[in-house]
Amino acid sequence: MKPATPKPTPLSADFLRTCLADMKAGLFWQVLPRLEAYGQLPLPENNHAEQAAILYALGLAATGKPERAADILAAVASRHPNSQHPLQDLAELMIAQDRRPEALATGQALLRRTPDDTRIHATLGSLLVQTGQHDAAISLLKQAVALAPEATPARSLLAMALTEQGNMQAALECLHPLPSPPAERAAMLVNIGTILTGQGQMEKALRHFDEAIALRPDDARFHFNRSVALLKAGQYDTGWQAHEWRHALPGHTALPDNATLPPLKDAERLDGQRVLLVHEEGLGDTLMYLRYVPALAQRGAQVHLLVPPALSQLCQRVQGVHSVHVMRDDAPALPSFDSYCGFISLPRLFQHTQTPWGAPVPYLHANTAKTQTMAALLPSGKALRVGLVWGGAPRNHTLAAHIVDRRRSLPLSALEPLGRLPGVALISLQKGPYAEQMTDPPEDMRLYDPTEALHSMDDTAALIMGLDVVVSVDTSVAHLAGGLGKPVLLMDRYDNCWRWLHGRDDTPWYPNLRIIRQTTPRQWADVISRVAQSLTAMARTRR
Repeated sequence: MKPATPKPTPLSADFLRTCLADMKAGLFWQVLPRLEAYGQLPLPENNHAEQAAILYALGLAATGKPERAADILAAVASRHPNSQHPLQDLAELMIAQDRRPEALATGQALLRRTPDDTRIHATLGSLLVQTGQHDAAISLLKQAVALAPEATPARSLLAMALTEQGNMQAALECLHPLPSPPAERAAMLVNIGTILTGQGQMEKALRHFDEAIALRPDDARFHFNRSVALLKAGQYDTGWQAHEWRHALPGHTALPDNATLPPLKDAERLDGQRVLLVHEEGLGDTLMYLRYVPALAQRGAQVHLLVPPALSQLCQRVQGVHSVHVMRDDAPALPSFDSYCGFISLPRLFQHTQTPWGAPVPYLHANTAKTQTMAALLPSGKALRVGLVWGGAPRNHTLAAHIVDRRRSLPLSALEPLGRLPGVALISLQKGPYAEQMTDPPEDMRLYDPTEALHSMDDTAALIMGLDVVVSVDTSVAHLAGGLGKPVLLMDRYDNCWRWLHGRDDTPWYPNLRIIRQTTPRQWADVISRVAQSLTAMARTRR
């Protein structure tokens, strides 16, 4: 006798939430049997049953069955032609787990079934951009615009794809004419302003942001993008204040409003006040703003830090730190505090004081004993010791950060000209996924690799003290070396981060840092050529 087919679990909102939570944890194979009874076509006319079918399709896509998944998702999408396509749900789930290929495969299967559904073009085009397939994305999104010229999502995504390809002028052109509905018009204005900011046209960008904010005054994203343009233009008075809108962005650190440290005046004292400074975003941000700790301590504050594990040892030697606490799920209770401040708000607090830039460089200090130990790992001789970082943190699970990393990082193979420089010894400081490229280095490049000894920023700081110069893309090591007072050559992308300003090769943040920026979007050859010239000159001077 055949075993009896198990009865499906009765549908409820709690059951669906549990299945989705398990999928977010990657337990697709475990969830599929629970949902199988609801993945049969034709789908029943029931909201819970339809949601269960979508979840079943997501599980099929994640377990290598894109065609079956596409059948179900196409059936659901046909019922709701004016709603978000369920492919977007799959894309968001797979992006969060860095599994974009599964979403791409199902999207392509859906496109074969319903080639005129521009919702599929939009989601699929975005995934292609995220995986660096810019030409394919542009071709697909142009089809979507041709099918529905008035559809603003497709035009916005096409502009994004063109921008990522480096064709910013074409990106601007495809955003015109502006749509009439206020919400869509405002979003387009912000897209234009963001591209203009990347081009360094800050006045035009700010006009577009202001017009968008007039239409949607409470949109935190609009205000945040405007703050980036202000800061990149060096308009710090208004820029730092506008940058506080970041706290209203989805997923950002929430602030305890009743304890937020207000801007300071020159004569203001903080005697005995317990101030908690909290890490917000990347390691580089916190390394950059640690310069303000001594100024707080000089005003009498008792300064406590809450930072990631990689920074804890280094932070303990910053002048004025009272205690350092590590960010982790099982962290002990924090000390009581009177005032709270995110690190990125510190420049706003000090902008109208006599120390708007915080303590002078160097404000970071390496461990002396570690420095002596690390020196033994470096090449001996008279060659110029050059620390090398070619990639940042990929942050594959976050859409915006992942795209930025694709712009700022470059492959090790692109640095081949540096391997042929006489009198130069290249030392890797590269950690993370980009370090895997050292298994296949460029021809003739000898790259010393002491990174097995680097377990924290404190270790990296000690190694950097034995180097002559650090050559890095825009990542945390550039801030670390700059804060230590070491010479830095920053290989910067064309549409650079606001902190490096626009049209300058120096920075008020780090006197020993020189910016070598792309002159053409996404093209590194000119940058590497100029880096090679600088290192050659340094090597001659050293000899």
